[in-house]
Amino acid sequence: MREPSARSFAIAVAFWMLGCGSSEVGATSGTGGSGPGATSTGGSTSTSTGTGGTMPTTTGDVFGPVHMGSYNNGPVDYTETKYHNACAPREKYAPQIQQLYGPYLGGVDNSLGADGSLCDACALVTTRLGKKVLVYLVTYGVSKAPGDLDLSPEAYDAIYESDPMGTSNVPRPMSWQLARCPAKGNIYLQFQTAANPYWTSFWVRNSALPITSVESKASGEGSFSALGRTPDGPFTDPNGVGMGAFDLRITASDGQTVTQSMPGFQAGTLVESTMQFH
Repeated sequence: MREPSARSFAIAVAFWMLGCGSSEVGATSGTGGSGPGATSTGGSTSTSTGTGGTMPTTTGDVFGPVHMGSYNNGPVDYTETKYHNACAPREKYAPQIQQLYGPYLGGVDNSLGADGSLCDACALVTTRLGKKVLVYLVTYGVSKAPGDLDLSPEAYDAIYESDPMGTSNVPRPMSWQLARCPAKGNIYLQFQTAANPYWTSFWVRNSALPITSVESKASGEGSFSALGRTPDGPFTDPNGVGMGAFDLRITASDGQTVTQSMPGFQAGTLVESTMQFH
């Protein structure tokens, strides 16, 4: 069972940010419930069925290290029945993003995700018996082993099969890798409810690839400035982007960059950009 991780420093920073305007305090999720096989690449959507009225994606273009561990039955869900999703604001994931991502969700161990770097990335999970499901990573917390994953009930049900090679330490052996997310339109920017011209902060949602950096350039500035990322996932310009138009430059894990000029923003809004990675 995963318990909330110790994040006193992060919470202290978040409460300090409350004084600067932020109303979101990231929190960890928990894993619970109760393996290793090779992953594969592909790009199509599976025709196999799952729960929740949608069909899971069972292939994907994978990259990065192969993580070995056990998959667990949550708790990971949009309603946050037990733990807050660490990559979400207090108000939880926006309904539009829930609809885009679908019900197949995952949570990683603190050792990989506690810096917020895997928020909204996708992972392809492969059980030792060969079943696969692609999940959106929406949280992190303490688990029994660094390679373990918590899955939403829908994702768990899509791949569960009793494994005779399972052990008490690794009851449901699996492997997973980061993967390209399914093509679902453009990147979205979700501005924090307390964002303002002098402290601008937002999540990057629905990116096809993990985000490695975000830079902003306010009107009248000559160059881009790198934004910091907090453990709950948003990127923040501590000096703000000003009252008017500003430019954004976003870099993905494979080095691709996309840019867009924004006419401005409104705190607490979810804005669809015209950007996406190939």
